[in-house]
Amino acid sequence: MRYFIELAYKGTHYHGWQYQPDAVSVQETLNKALSLLLKKEIDIVGAGRTDTGVHAKKMYAHFDSETEIDVPKMVYKLNSFLPNDIVIYNLIRVHDEAHARFDAIKRTYEYHIHTFKDAFLLEGSWWHTLPLNVDKMNEACQILFKHTDFECFSKTHTDVRTFNCVIFEAHWQQKGTQLVFTISADRFLRNMVRAIVGTMINIGLEKIDIADFEKIIESKDRGKAGFSVPAHGLYLTQIEYEYLK
Repeated sequence: MRYFIELAYKGTHYHGWQYQPDAVSVQETLNKALSLLLKKEIDIVGAGRTDTGVHAKKMYAHFDSETEIDVPKMVYKLNSFLPNDIVIYNLIRVHDEAHARFDAIKRTYEYHIHTFKDAFLLEGSWWHTLPLNVDKMNEACQILFKHTDFECFSKTHTDVRTFNCVIFEAHWQQKGTQLVFTISADRFLRNMVRAIVGTMINIGLEKIDIADFEKIIESKDRGKAGFSVPAHGLYLTQIEYEYLK
């Protein structure tokens, strides 16, 4: 029987989602907890791979169980057993071929920036002090909808077959000294959101203009795009599936 697990985590103390032999990951931590509670070796499959320090407000993963699970009881046990920075919201019985990664039809990320020093935001938001032209940054968002090949924003030497992504939503919103970038797509490349944000920061600083931004996308050259912003401001906030609507 296949189950989806709905969870959230603060990525500060983890070396990303995916298992690594010499570092603590979210996947490894969950594998150990589930294996102990189900008395069987469990290897969960995540909906994606968040990098070191990246957070997830909503993440899905799937695993198989030989017996039916008492969901409320298991959710309680997992939350009691897991560290405080990983939270289990639900376990959902799905059909046996359901796949947390390949069946996802839409993913949404947010990047958080604060423009005035805030002791309570430092672990979950990037402190950026220089003035930004947010209107220009939102204008640049419209350029993203015109393209599907985002190789210029991808980490180099990755093993992907295509750099094509369909972007559904992209915008900046400012509330006082806090600024949030929201972006949704059918898939994301490694480091893509952080590279887009870094390039848009250069637009906000008026180091480059909108025409330059489009030329960067058309170049397919990561070296022409902006810097990669720090991981701790990035959140995976939503993943959607046809059968979970």
